[in-house]
Parts: sequence; structure tokens; C-alpha cells
Amino acid sequence: MSEIEKKIDEYKNKIDSCSKVEELDSLKSDVLGKNGLINIEFKKLSDLPVEEKKSFAANINKIKHELSDIFRLKLVEILDKDIIDKVKKEKVDVTLPEKNFKIGKVHPVSQVIDEISCIFSEIGFSVEEGPDVENEYNNFTALNTPENHPAKDMHDTFYLDQDMKTLLRTHTSPVQIRTMLKGKPPFKIIAPGRTYRSDSDQTHTPMFHQLEGLQIDKNINMGHLKGCLNYFIKEFFEIDKIKMRFRPSHFPFTEPSAEVDIGYRLENNKIIIGEGDKWLEILGCGMVHPNVLKNCKIDSNKFQGFAFGIGIDRLAMLKYGINDLRSFFECDYRWLNHYGFDPLDVPTNYRGLSR
Repeated sequence: MSEIEKKIDEYKNKIDSCSKVEELDSLKSDVLGKNGLINIEFKKLSDLPVEEKKSFAANINKIKHELSDIFRLKLVEILDKDIIDKVKKEKVDVTLPEKNFKIGKVHPVSQVIDEISCIFSEIGFSVEEGPDVENEYNNFTALNTPENHPAKDMHDTFYLDQDMKTLLRTHTSPVQIRTMLKGKPPFKIIAPGRTYRSDSDQTHTPMFHQLEGLQIDKNINMGHLKGCLNYFIKEFFEIDKIKMRFRPSHFPFTEPSAEVDIGYRLENNKIIIGEGDKWLEILGCGMVHPNVLKNCKIDSNKFQGFAFGIGIDRLAMLKYGINDLRSFFECDYRWLNHYGFDPLDVPTNYRGLSR
């Protein structure tokens, strides 16, 4: 074996034992670099006889190409191994408990929905849900809404087809319709959820949260409605006394209809709910219109009921001192960290709804 062949075998063994890219680059420089083994061999051509130069050069070129392929394949092998090792180190078993984590915060809207559900569950209401994409009948017609009602206009409602038969629900009242159509009275439900209207400013957003309440039974009257809302408002704002008044209003799906105001006063530019010389509108309500009962196949001569609608976002703003509705939807963690709630602090009536 010639001297060059011995050196090449040594380098092949070194290449084979390389485990790092840096080591491989150093060997490559020693063999194929400007002052490497191959160039040194090529410089010997000038001292060889003419008849030997051709075969010598061909042999060196063959060795050069062979070593280049070996280096290339070894580099791929090392890089692949690095990737596999990195994947193994970064592999996460999602079934194991997290060791290092930061506890997130519950959004005020989610907190308020839990608080409201907790309050109404104490007096026998169950929670019902329905789809965000609703048909025109459940959203308007079944609720006794006239054909020329402004709420049906495209500038108020997000329609999803040209025939204006499918839309994003404008309130959660369609859940009442679905509940009554699939069952038989009595009913006692609340329906929290997202609703959509074409409106946007400091106190309105295109998507917001609303809660509908419904009770259908025999001999239900406005006194039951007033008692229910009085209980709810005191429990939600966690106060002992509440000044409340009903103002006559109009909604297509209730008759008679009313808007509910609660008393408040200002202290250090903060709204204090309960008693005071000022009034704040809080919700709309009324006795379910006989036409709505008829549309749901319920005999209005035997059954009556009341319904009410509450803006969840507005309640959250009032209770927790949030002055801009748009901040609810901006996904700012700093805001959520300030206004959010401990996820383990589940609202309960016996130990308090809020922190």
C-alpha cells in the first residue's frame, strides 16, 4: 500500500468517528483545503515523468471525489442525528402534569356568566344553549316580530344569504323558541350566549353576550317576574337592598313589556349600585306574548310566563368598573391580568360570587 493510500485510510477512519460538524469541517480542511493533503499531492505532479503524470492525476482526482462524497454523506448523517437528538430532548408527553406554568385568568365575561348561572340555578332555572347561526323564523317570526320591524334591516342584522333566511342571531331569545318547540311546559330556563348586531362604539360591539330568561307555567304573573329580578340583582351585585323600578316599554315578544331601572349613586367617580338619587337601565322584560306561545304550540289560555333579557357585558362593566366595552375583545393579557379571575375560584352563593 502506497503512502497516500495509508493516509487516506486514516482520514476515512477519522471521518467515520466524527460526531460533530466542527470536527468534520476541520478534517475536510486538512484533506480538501488549500493546504490540505489532496493539493499537496497535486503539487508532486511537477516532479513526475511525463508518462506518469496522467495516471497519477487521475488517481488523485478519483480519491478527491471519493472523499468529497464521504464528507457530504457524513455531514448529512451528523445533521440528521442532531435533529433526532433535539426532537428526543424536546419531546413532551402531554399526559404528564405540567411542572412549570403560569396560571391564566378567567375573562370577566366568563366569570359573569358563571355568576349568573349560579344565582338562577338556586331558584330552579336550568341553562339552555342554541346555535349562533339561526334561521329567520326562530330569530324574528316566532317571536312575533313584524315584517317591517327595523331590527330586520340589513344595517342592523348580519344575514348569511341573499334570501335573508339565515343570520347570526341578534339575541338569545331563539333559544326560548327552540326549548318550547322541543318540550312541554312548564319551562324555567336561562340562555346565555354570543349575539351579533351591526353596531360598534365605546358601549357597543358587533359581537356581544346576552342572557335570556324564561318561565312558563300556570298562573304566572308580573309579581313573579319582579320577585325573580329583585332576587337576581341583589345577589349579583352582592347588596342587601336594591331600589328598582319598572318603566312601560315595548318588545314584540312580550305584552306588557317593561324596562328595569336600578338606583345608584356616584362616589369618587364610581357607580355604587343599590340606593341613590340616580337611575340606571339594567334590562328589558315582560310577560310572554300570547302569539309567541301560539307559535310554539302552547295553549295561552292555560299557560302564561315571563321573559327577560340582560346584557352580560354591560353587567360586567357595572360590577367590575370597566369603562370600555371594546377592551373585552382586544386580547390584551395585561388587561386580563388586571380584570381577570382565578380559575380555581368558582362562583358560589354560599361563599360569595366574586373575589
